Amino acid sequence: MPSTPKLFHPKMPSPPKLFHARQPSYSRRLTVLILCFLIGISGFIFGFIAISRQRLGYRCKYAKPNSVSVTWDRLASSIDSGNGGQNRHKVMGFVGIQTGFGSAGRRRSLRKSWFPSDHQGLQRLEESTGLAFRFVIGRTADKSKMSNLRKEIAEYDDFLLLDIEEEYSKLPYKTLAYFKAAYALFDSDFYVKADDDIYLRPDRLSLLLAKDRHHSQTYLGCMKKGPVFTDPKLKWYEPLSHLLGKEYFLHAYGPIYALSADVVASLASLRNNRQVFFPFCQCVFAIGVL
Repeated sequence: MPSTPKLFHPKMPSPPKLFHARQPSYSRRLTVLILCFLIGISGFIFGFIAISRQRLGYRCKYAKPNSVSVTWDRLASSIDSGNGGQNRHKVMGFVGIQTGFGSAGRRRSLRKSWFPSDHQGLQRLEESTGLAFRFVIGRTADKSKMSNLRKEIAEYDDFLLLDIEEEYSKLPYKTLAYFKAAYALFDSDFYVKADDDIYLRPDRLSLLLAKDRHHSQTYLGCMKKGPVFTDPKLKWYEPLSHLLGKEYFLHAYGPIYALSADVVASLASLRNNRQVFFPFCQCVFAIGVL
């Protein structure tokens, strides 16, 4: 049988390739130049505004440090001259948290609870409540403790440093020094002394201090009197009991109390600290001016 004829299919030509015209390079360059020009103009405007604000006296809201060290010779001269009020920061209440070199753990606990742990937080709390807060501490001859304190100040910036030796036996002098320093630095309706082992509600304290009162010389807190311990074996033995008799007189007492501006002004004007209180109790001084 004859073989099947083979079929030959002609090879179809491949479709012609399409060539697209390349976009001219000068258009891309023009776009890049326009973007660079806009960025440059924006930077120039921003720099001009920043320089203008600086010349007009504009300052960053949180540029001024909170922590301050009080030197007593300067403090006395500012109070005597009567010019201290011009630079005093106006608040409704100033709250000084009394603390010591062995209370770093307490300060950490407060900063984790109600006490703000940064500069902006302190500012926001002051704006919302009208209250300014600072830790109050003296000085020590221990270089290691002072070094640790300086590091803590650099980190948190929330201290009022007093030029007085930090000792338990000198707490009455520290309390009076605190009120004098607070009065010189802050123009406040009330000055609050608080311990560093309390949990405070700043909003409640703000409402309490904002109430209208008929008397300008006001004390807010607890009053106490009680027996004087004369036995040296007892924990609360009073070595100066012969000056007091059998019972303490009624005096300011407690982990927190507040004095009005008129009362603190009387304290700040005193020359001799012993005019106000006996040196054995940190709370009794307020009774001398109420």
